[in-house]
Amino acid sequence: MTRFVVTGTDTGIGKTIFSAGLAQATGASYWKPIQSGLEDETDSEVVARLAGVPIIPEAHRLVTPASPHIAAEIDGVNIDVESVTPPPGDLIVEGAGGALVPVTRTTLYADLFAAWQIPVIVCARTALGTINHSLLTIEALRARGVPIHGLAFLGHAVEDSEAIIAEISGVRRLGRLPIIDSLTSEALTKAFDANFDLADFR
Repeated sequence: MTRFVVTGTDTGIGKTIFSAGLAQATGASYWKPIQSGLEDETDSEVVARLAGVPIIPEAHRLVTPASPHIAAEIDGVNIDVESVTPPPGDLIVEGAGGALVPVTRTTLYADLFAAWQIPVIVCARTALGTINHSLLTIEALRARGVPIHGLAFLGHAVEDSEAIIAEISGVRRLGRLPIIDSLTSEALTKAFDANFDLADFR
């Protein structure tokens, strides 16, 4: 069974594109537990457009584009973390922002990941600062007993940064998704297949 949580070292680094590529490659369904911000194309809509896989409706859709904890307060929504439970079957779950983004004022995404015990893939951009951000994310996940499946790098190749993060953390490198200038379903399939080994996700 294919079941992974995709988290990242920051927001806006390409987690959704990676999630779409992974879902497309494995045929797994996609689930974004909490969507904050509905004015632009949502993450679920992006994955549906690029991957063409089944999309599980979000547990919460928040209008305000902000961290879920404050977006829910502004929108007058109560997030019951006990009810935010991944559905069964082959599934790619995408968190919001980084691993320590608050879901409520007392629960972080990493706390949910710890409760779920689904292997996590850490997406890390290759830009300056990624070594620190990546190692901090890995330490935060490990401190909570979250199983880490591997690292997926996003962006232009920076071999030393990618190598030293894997070396210091002991987390395996799954591959690197390059920047795709003209992002289409076909281009994403080609880039994912060329840079990742599907066997690593079985």
